[in-house]
Amino acid sequence: MAAAFGGLLSLPSWAQQWTPETVAGSPLLSALEESTLADLAETIIPETDIPGAKSLGVPAYIQKIVNDCMDTKAQETLKNGLYTVSDLAQKSSGGKTFSGMDTNQRLNFLNQLNAGADEETKDFFKLVKSLTIRGFTTSEYFQTNINHYQLVPGFYHGCVPVSTGK
Repeated sequence: MAAAFGGLLSLPSWAQQWTPETVAGSPLLSALEESTLADLAETIIPETDIPGAKSLGVPAYIQKIVNDCMDTKAQETLKNGLYTVSDLAQKSSGGKTFSGMDTNQRLNFLNQLNAGADEETKDFFKLVKSLTIRGFTTSEYFQTNINHYQLVPGFYHGCVPVSTGK
């Protein structure tokens, strides 16, 4: 009992050190990998008259899902795939990074990558595409403005008239 009470008294001193950065855990990706992932997601779902993947926070969603919910194999697939994309983009575009390419170059590059890639790169691309689509379609913007999701279902309109009893 005394130990529990002492723990409650010491709670404020060590809890003051909590910040979003310290609680977030270890980052999965470097800044360059984050940028590449954001540009990949934005290429898959670009910003048009509706917000794109990047502005809806889909890259952060992908990182969170892969880091917290998937095994180390999926985490390595993501990291290795981002490295492969960066490396092949520089080789195929004369030194440009994937982020430095324009939209048409990115689309052509990703189509070529998907068509002629090895199995590991295809697994990476499938992972990023599926998580990008899931992140976009489960976003608040999509659910409220496109899917017209309502937390409470609509009214029940029966097909049989009900009369009051006598």
